[in-house]
Amino acid sequence: MTAFILQSSVRNRLLRVLSAGDFERILPNLVRCSFEQGEVLEKPGEPITTVCLPESGMFSVVARTVVGTQAEAGIIGPEGMTGLALLHGVDRSPNLTVVQIPCRALCIEADAFRQAISGGRSLHDHLLRYAQVFTIQVAQGSLCNSRFTIEERLSRWLLMCHDRADREDLPLTHELLSVMLGVRRAGVTTALRVLENAGALKTRRGGISIRDRSILLEIAGEAYGVPEAEYERVLGLPSQA
Repeated sequence: MTAFILQSSVRNRLLRVLSAGDFERILPNLVRCSFEQGEVLEKPGEPITTVCLPESGMFSVVARTVVGTQAEAGIIGPEGMTGLALLHGVDRSPNLTVVQIPCRALCIEADAFRQAISGGRSLHDHLLRYAQVFTIQVAQGSLCNSRFTIEERLSRWLLMCHDRADREDLPLTHELLSVMLGVRRAGVTTALRVLENAGALKTRRGGISIRDRSILLEIAGEAYGVPEAEYERVLGLPSQA
């Protein structure tokens, strides 16, 4: 029940820093939900029915062609929200949004969300600032895909997952990483071996354990950090809890 959702205990950063008035505006329609890996939240070309604000775990926004070629465009965790198209007055997106790491979230139906942002300019503006940061993340991903090595890109992506998952053990397979990075599975396997030999991580069947984040940071280099710094600058709070 929404009566038991206290703003001080909410782990989603967008909700946590809202003014008390804006939080009260959205609170009556918030519902706690849990999602398992692989659940689809938004289907390409179909109306968005629900906005989800994660408190843990991670969602992937996947760009797809009409024949099904796909690659990850961005990720969403406790720093953000799904349903960004609604902020711009659009009811659907050509992208797929899917649960990447099992997640708890606070969710609100699309119609109630529209009413909340239409009646509160400060709420709408706050969420639009996150939308701006998300575009920076997508742009940085495009830069990394064209200018950085697979090892650097993989390190960046694992760091971003680690930021959002709040756990060292990540349920990520080679096949999943291949789709997310848009590279062949053999390339992912080789890159993981490089990172494991460097001491950054340990691979296991069906998952990856982060061993030394500082090594991932060193390997990622300039590939990581721009969207994270922009989040802090634009939203005025740290990008990590």
